[in-house]
Amino acid sequence: MGNAPCLPAPRTPQMPLRITAVILTKNEAGNIANCIAALKGWTDEVVVWDSCSQDDTRRVAQDAGAQVVARPFDDYGRQRQAALDSINSEWILFVDADERATPALAQEILEACRDTRRAGFWIPRRNFIVGHEMQGGGFFPDYQLRLLRRRSARYDLRREVHEIVILEGEDGILAEPLLHYNYATWGQFHHKQNFYARYEARILAEQGIRPRPHNLVLQPLRELRRRFVTLKGWRDGWHGLRIALLLAWYYGFIPYWLLMGNKLSRESRG
Repeated sequence: MGNAPCLPAPRTPQMPLRITAVILTKNEAGNIANCIAALKGWTDEVVVWDSCSQDDTRRVAQDAGAQVVARPFDDYGRQRQAALDSINSEWILFVDADERATPALAQEILEACRDTRRAGFWIPRRNFIVGHEMQGGGFFPDYQLRLLRRRSARYDLRREVHEIVILEGEDGILAEPLLHYNYATWGQFHHKQNFYARYEARILAEQGIRPRPHNLVLQPLRELRRRFVTLKGWRDGWHGLRIALLLAWYYGFIPYWLLMGNKLSRESRG
């Protein structure tokens, strides 16, 4: 099942549901069962929106009681919008495979969905990086707009990552957090931040930003101060300092270094 052709799975017409949980996946066989288990029993259905995984993600998800839809990945916004367009439910809760909903959050979501004024709700996240629960540095409360009234929300399809939701109506904020086990190892952290740094460099290039040599010094210092002081990364001690230094490198130095060296254009030609 894990290597089955990536074709859209047929969905059976059904009466409108109250809450559907949607999990975007790509090779998440190790995470998906626990994620589904935290959603079963209080949502009306759990749908795994899979980006043609090459591992056993789809089989594990089906065994755990989720419906599975396979859709080739283009970007996160389009994946989420495709789910909004396809699923017949009043509310959709988007969850990542490395996130866990707690019983307290489940109860708060059920109560929030009775609010007829709101088009969506922001949910805080508690981020765990290499086993450490982050208290500062921008990693808490880390609000995410994930609970959406389906007919009142759409995604800005111009964004490839860090997608933006456009709501037709008021938003609200929940108190109970999602638990986000986003980086189990430093290797995972470096891999993802390298991707984000190159994406940021492309955005700067499209905006016509032309960095000067002093940017290679000042931008990392600004990012370090922002993460460790302004966003209170100091609350996480040496762990927080390490992450602040790494993010200063990836977001303050790498994008400008790539632009100054014209490495983006050389890589695209290569």
